[in-house]
Amino acid sequence: MAALAISAEQRKALRASAHHLDPVVMIGAEGFTPAVHKELEVALAAHGLIKVRVLSDSREQRQTLLADAADRLGAAAVQHIGKLLVLWRPPPPKAKAPSDPRMPGPRTVRLVKYSKSPTHRPTVKKVKVLGNQRVTAGGLIKRAKRRATSIKKKA
Repeated sequence: MAALAISAEQRKALRASAHHLDPVVMIGAEGFTPAVHKELEVALAAHGLIKVRVLSDSREQRQTLLADAADRLGAAAVQHIGKLLVLWRPPPPKAKAPSDPRMPGPRTVRLVKYSKSPTHRPTVKKVKVLGNQRVTAGGLIKRAKRRATSIKKKA
């Protein structure tokens, strides 16, 4: 994979959002091993923007490591400051569930009513709520109302 190219404005915004992050992967004396590659893949898939700590003292080695990691992972090299590297890759699109025309099924809800006296236990009641019902803040079950549409929109 080739490294992603990002604009200066994107780089600036990513650097700002990476400021508070902690390093999630550490690269030791072995360098870019398959285990490090796997961990970087997992971290980029989960977070998108990650910090990596490199324990090497050579600046040139860290720069080549950043470029190599960005190329192998298909990520953008955002920042290299000291022994910290920042990589970014857009998160993969989440798979959407197939649209189902059916209503949601019944679910069991636990209602807890606290007594006025602090020495008494609260009462717990389990209630089955259907897909077109909701539980109010007071613990009542209400049916969902149909939305009122105007006469003009209906015509």
